[in-house]
Formats: sequence, C-alpha cells, structure tokens
Amino acid sequence: MKMPVESFQQASTTMRNVLVEIKKVIVGQDLMLERILVALLARGHVLIEGVPGLAKTLAIKTTARVIEAEFKRIQFTPDLVPADLIGTRIYNQHTGTFDTELGPVFANLVLADEINRAPAKVQSALLEAMQEHQVTIGKQTWALPNPFLVLATENPIESEGTYPLPEAQVDRFMFKVVITYPSVLEEVTVVDRMAVQPPEVQPVVRASELLEMQGVADAVYVHPKLTEYAVTLANATRRPQEVGLAELASYISYGSSPRASLNMIIGAKALALIRGREYVLPEDVRDIAPEVIRHRLVLSYEALAQNITGDHIVARVLERLPAPRVHFGDPYDAAKAAPTG
Repeated sequence: MKMPVESFQQASTTMRNVLVEIKKVIVGQDLMLERILVALLARGHVLIEGVPGLAKTLAIKTTARVIEAEFKRIQFTPDLVPADLIGTRIYNQHTGTFDTELGPVFANLVLADEINRAPAKVQSALLEAMQEHQVTIGKQTWALPNPFLVLATENPIESEGTYPLPEAQVDRFMFKVVITYPSVLEEVTVVDRMAVQPPEVQPVVRASELLEMQGVADAVYVHPKLTEYAVTLANATRRPQEVGLAELASYISYGSSPRASLNMIIGAKALALIRGREYVLPEDVRDIAPEVIRHRLVLSYEALAQNITGDHIVARVLERLPAPRVHFGDPYDAAKAAPTG
C-alpha cells in the first residue's frame, strides 16, 4: 500500500525537530548526529570512534532524552562478565525458586561506552542482543524492547586493557562514524555554553512514535538502479580488479559483506526521509557509503605497512564508480528530482 505523502512530511519534520533539540547541547559533529538519527529510523546500531572529550557519550545521552525512550549506559571494563550485561538468575530463599534479574541491556537505547574494553564472553552476549534482539539467560530466552539500538563508543588512541572487537560483531554495526576535533569557533561555542547553566532539552518524540516513523522510512522509494549501484560498490571491495582497481587488491584481505549493500539502501532511505524526500537520490547512497563500508574491510599487512586505511579504499571505489543517472517516473513525478550524474 502506498504511504500518504503527508506521512513522509510529518516524519521528516519530526526528525528535524529532534535534531534541532539535540543541537541545543551538541555543537558541531553534524555527521555523527545525522548518522545517529538515520540509525534510529533504520533500526541500525552505531559505532562511534573518537578521542576523549568529543561529546560522543553526551550526544547519545542527549538523543535518548529527546527521543523519550528507556536509556541505559553500560561502562565496559575488562572485568565485566555477561551477567553484568544481560542479567542473571538469583535464588529466592523465600520461595525456593530462581528469579531472573534482567540486566541493563533491556532498554530502547543502550550506550556501550568504550565497548572494546570488554572480553570475548561479554562481546558474545552483546552480539546475540544486537543481531537477534533477544538474550538467553540459563535455559530461557528473553525478547528485548522494541525499538532496540546499541550506540557504542571506542577510543582509538589507547590500546592497554582493550580487546579487538570480533569481525562478526563489527559487521553488525550499521555505521562506524569517525569524529575529529571541533573547529576553533565550535570549541568557543562549547565553552560559552558549558561555562554557564548547561542547556536543557525537551522530549520531542516517544518510542512508540519512533516505531511508526521507522515504518514510514521503510516505504521510501528506491530506484532499482540505486540498489544495483549499492551492490556494485560493495562488490568492488571484494573484487577490485573487476572495476579497474587492481592496485587495491593487495590491500584487501576480505571485502565488505552483503550487509554493506543492505545497509547502504536501508540507510539511504532513512537519510532521504530526514532530508525531506520520499525517494532516494544517488547522493544519499554515496554520502552514507563510507560509514557503512569502512569497518567491514579486513585490510592486509601490506595496507597496514603503507598506512592505507579503509577510508582510502572507499574513496577510491567511489571515485572509480560514478553514481547512475536515474529517472523518477510513476509513482513519483520526475520533476521532483532532476537526474544526477
């Protein structure tokens, strides 16, 4: 069934209001904030990498207040055990039975702070929650709340007491957002704001309304050529020689998984909705590609020796593969979007 145009407009306006409210607290970091909102609409998890003090945690906590959803923060440490995350069974002396005490992962928005500090067993428990939206305690399986999103942070400059995230878990993150220092003007604004009474934000949308907007994002139109383009971009990281990028083959041990293609399209639909459209344009796919692909590449030792990063690979692929020209006919008027090259 075709979604009314008013539904797209209303959802877009609501998400813009969410962004305005968040930016009362967060200065700059526009890419990170936009990707968080895209993930909320696309039901994806986000990994945010940046040095300390760049408002990663504050941005996530502020988002949770604006969304008015149940929020829990988990500070990951090397001594964490799965029970600290998902919960455990406790013996009740009065009844002579075991009761289940659910852990902090049972929330709509879960902040996994410094996620790379937890050992393998904890990551395994979190992996089930991220992928299956459920956890297993003893012999019983518990469904997680809906919506459920993990927003994780990691510090790239500190390696002591950290564990590399398993590739299977990294692949479950829809985006990996890398943030850098603010500009001088942005930092001056931060100091001015925080030197007085910190600004307060007001709830804009409830968790139940977010579920409805996720359904609207699902209805955003994607031209078949754009789906093919997303698959072509992902495939180019696996077989670069097929698209005239043979020089990249020695740098890539494993290319991006099919989740990259899927997340580029799902993410582009949510991004288009935030930008006020009920259809995806080629630039939506291209804009979102770096955050979708960069963490799904397994680079070779040669790449590491030459300081070749996933971002270098993605940039070369996007440069080599131009966006297709698409024509929006029925059910959308071609006048809504001029063909792009």
